[in-house]
Order: sequence, then structure tokens, then C-alpha cells
Amino acid sequence: MATHAGSEGVVKIGTDTVAEVKSYSIEETADTIETSSLGTVARTFRTSLTGWSGSLDVFWDGSDTAGQGALSVGNSVALKVYPEGNATGDVYYEGTALVTGVSRTGSFDGMVEASISVQGTGVLTADVAT
Repeated sequence: MATHAGSEGVVKIGTDTVAEVKSYSIEETADTIETSSLGTVARTFRTSLTGWSGSLDVFWDGSDTAGQGALSVGNSVALKVYPEGNATGDVYYEGTALVTGVSRTGSFDGMVEASISVQGTGVLTADVAT
């Protein structure tokens, strides 16, 4: 089994690489429906609708208009996350995401940073880079 360093990752909006990404997260979820009936001794469930959401933490780069600039609140973007890089044969995840929040912070002894929250709309798919 191969492992990968987080620094290998790449995040793209469409075909444009997002600059200065520090970290990202993607969470996939599934709703459940209870299927227990009279006479059962333990609850039973089945899965229902699936969904996903995520976040990016970046060093703010005002010149990255196609990457960070596309991640403005209210925008719908084609998000692609490449955990192991984007070389041929590398797995990546993609889906349409709505930007639901952007928080920018800075301090006198640190970098200006931004945290971006997204809500997936539709299916998050896994594919292999070609």
C-alpha cells in the first residue's frame, strides 16, 4: 500500500491550480433511514442520500484570480482535489461545489491566510488522471 505526503496534493478550480494551499479536507456523508419494524430486537438502517462538503486553508494570494479569486462566496465552482498530485495515474476527486464561506485572517507576525468552506452539490466522483 502506497502512502503519500500531504505536500504532494494539488487543488484545482476547473483546470486552474489554486495557489498557496496549506491544507484541504473533503467529507463525504450518507443519510440513513431506519428500517426497524415491530418484533425486531435491534434497530436496522439503510443508506439514503449522499452528500459532501469541504474546506481549503490557503495563504491569501490576491493575484491568483483564477484559483483563489474564483472561490468567492456564492460562486459555483468545478472543484478537483488531487491528494497524491496530478501525474498520470493519480487518483483525484471532483464535483461541483458552492462556496459558502470565506474567512481571512492576519497578524503582525504571520501570513495573511484564508479559510474557504464549500458545500458539494451533486455527486463527488473519484477518477484517475490521464
